[in-house]
Amino acid sequence: MIQCAECGHENMDGLEYCDACGAKLPAATPLPAPEVRVAAAAPAESQAAVSAQPTSAPSDVSVAPQPRGKLTIIRGGTIGKEFLLQSGDNLVGRWDPDSGAFPEVDLEMDDPEARISRKHALIRVGDQISIEDIGSLNGTFVNRGRRLEPGSPVTLHDGDEIIIGKTFLRFTLS
Repeated sequence: MIQCAECGHENMDGLEYCDACGAKLPAATPLPAPEVRVAAAAPAESQAAVSAQPTSAPSDVSVAPQPRGKLTIIRGGTIGKEFLLQSGDNLVGRWDPDSGAFPEVDLEMDDPEARISRKHALIRVGDQISIEDIGSLNGTFVNRGRRLEPGSPVTLHDGDEIIIGKTFLRFTLS
């Protein structure tokens, strides 16, 4: 949990802004990397016996890494500005404490004409990465295709272009 220095509200880890007052939260201290120990080399006979034994991964450990991605502004706004996507839901929009909009992908400073809704789109990062328009006024477009229907997620692929208002973003896996 991250405590807001302005209002004292306890926020979930990973947030940049306080859910209660919208103040910028202190950066979370990254967890130290787990220590990896390598056993000393064993005689060749022992190594052969060990490698011949079947191994099994614990059932509660995920073998495939979860995809992660980032968005980069390629037209409109601050070209080259990047937004790293977190696991779970990533709100795309414009910051506004009055309406309770605290997006992970905050395009407030990159949208002088206010073409982007406060709560414009939602990018979900899980086994797949998808984007969904959440009822924006000006729509969300992927690869210059048809306007996304609100509530109908579309899977994103490495290199896809996303248009939100007059801001063009490139999605890349990281």
